Parts: sequence; structure tokens; C-alpha cells
Amino acid sequence: MSSRALPNFGLDRFSGLYLGVLFIIVFSISMPNLFFTTATMHTIASQQAITAMLALAVIIPLAAGVFDLSIGATITISAVTVTQLQSSNGFGMWTSIFIALAMGCVIGIANGFFVVKLGISSFIATLATGTILVAVQQIITDNSQPLPPTSSAWLSLTQTKVFGFQIIVVYLFILAVIIWWVLAHTPVGRYIYASGGNPEAARLTGVRVGRWVWLSFIAAGTLSALAGVFYASLIGASLTFGNAMLLPAYAAAFLGSTQVKPGRFNVWGTIIAVYVLAIGVQGIQFWTNVQWLNEMFNGVALLVAVAFATWRQNRVSTGRRILRSKVAKTEDGAAPTAPEVVEVAEAK
Repeated sequence: MSSRALPNFGLDRFSGLYLGVLFIIVFSISMPNLFFTTATMHTIASQQAITAMLALAVIIPLAAGVFDLSIGATITISAVTVTQLQSSNGFGMWTSIFIALAMGCVIGIANGFFVVKLGISSFIATLATGTILVAVQQIITDNSQPLPPTSSAWLSLTQTKVFGFQIIVVYLFILAVIIWWVLAHTPVGRYIYASGGNPEAARLTGVRVGRWVWLSFIAAGTLSALAGVFYASLIGASLTFGNAMLLPAYAAAFLGSTQVKPGRFNVWGTIIAVYVLAIGVQGIQFWTNVQWLNEMFNGVALLVAVAFATWRQNRVSTGRRILRSKVAKTEDGAAPTAPEVVEVAEAK
């Protein structure tokens, strides 16, 4: 007699949401006057918007099967550039923003050239690019932090309030919808995922893998520069902040690949991961008053997410091997038995 499978209530795809709700309930009960306030909610939403934008920049090359470790340096140099052009060189706000975004695009083009044309590992190439950008930034700034622009338009760019939230949160979700639509509902997204999932099979079907890998670097560079512009307007340019955001962005990207569409880097899983980590860190910091939790949380999250992704990939590979074995038996005239079919389904 077959037993009916118990419902999992979406735990395989939305466990992060359940964990976030659990965090909110526990911290709200234990610290109602500190955690469960609109001020805390608005602070978390605004402070994590830039990290989430950088994580969205990360998932595009990851979906194409490559790493971009230069995003930390890109977000920093774009923030410094857009600030210095306005405060020291007399450029207008929109001209400065355009130059900063163009710089991010050029960085992405360079990364694509190194990886696609020269055949350098993406890990090594983008790490080298990031190091070069740090040197270029020191040349530009003479190692001194630029003065922030004082125009009201510059401050209003990210600090205008919408329903109590700073408008940077609105920018984040507009950006997320656009990237989600491109990756999930256009041929561009299908080609990028195909390039990262199985490059050789993609080439055999006519996909120009090199082109899509290159474009993923350009997208990541441009989005990182945009995040740098928003950071400079929201908080002010800093010479070192980008490196501190690299690990949280990757932790969110890999943890996000276990959510919504497990096994695939995706937009909404990444957004969930960013804010679940932020809620957990903020609540425990309120509770314990220690400052090292952010790094600890992100490091552990990255290890757990990568370990889970590896385990899942190995499980899928095992299922495919079993399926090929059963198909071979069938072609030889021996049909697979019912238990064998169940075994294949469970392995998948």
C-alpha cells in the first residue's frame, strides 16, 4: 500500500522566507521596543539595498558560469569618480553619473576580453582587474577621500522618502524586476543560463558562449558602477567600502541559489537571501551588542550555500547516470522494473 507524501509547504524553495519570519518573531518578542519598530525596518531595507544591487550584479556572470571578483573595486572606484567629478572638477550630476557608468562598462569589457579572448580563468582575471582598479583609484584620489557634493539634487537621488522608505529601496526592486524579466523570460537569459550550465552542449546547439559570457561581465560592471553611484549619494564615497561588500554579495548569490529555483542563480532568491541575512545579523547584534556578526554570518552562509549547491549538483549527476544506465538496459531489451523507476525519480 503506497503512502501519501507529506506536503513540504515550499520548504525546498522558500526556506529562507520561513527563516526570516522566524527571526522576526523571535527578535520581536524578545526585543519589542528595539527590533520590532518601523525605524529598524526602514534601516534594514535601506542599508541592504546597495548590497542587494551588488549581489544582482554578481548573479549574471555566475549564471554564465564565470566569477567577477572585480565588483568590489568597481563599486568603489565608481563612487569615488562620481563624487570627485562633481566636487573637484565641476561636472554636473548627470554627466558624472554617465562617466561612472561608462567606466563600469569599460571594466566589464576588459574582463570579458581577458577571459573570452585571452582564455584567462575568470577568477584570476577579475582578481587582477580589481587589484589594478585599486591602484588607479589611488592615482585618481592621491589616497585622499573626496569631498561629497552638496547639491540638493544629488542628495535627493537616493534619500527621498517613499512611504517611509528611502527611494533607494524602490530603485532596487525596479532593477530586480528588470533583471528577473531578462534572465527568466527572454532569449538573453536562456543563452546566459545555457552558457553557464553546459558550455559545450550550448556551443553544439549554436549558442555563442563567448559572446554571452562577455556580455555578462559588461552587465556586472555596469550594475556595480550604478550601485557605486547610489552608495555615494546615500552614504558618501569611501576609499575602501567595496571590498567589504564583496563577500556579502557572493554569500547572498550562493544562498539565493538554494531559494525559489534551487540549483540556479536567480533574482528573487538573491533578494530573499540578502534580507534574511540582514535581519538575522541585526537582531543578534541588538541582542548581544557584538560587531563581528556580519562577517561571521556571511562567511558561514557562503560555506553552507556552496556546500548545499555542490551536494545538489552531485545528486543530480548521480540521477542522470542512473537514468542513462536504465535507458541502456531498455535499449538492450530489458525494461526497467518499477523499483528501478522509483530509484531514478528519487535520485533526480
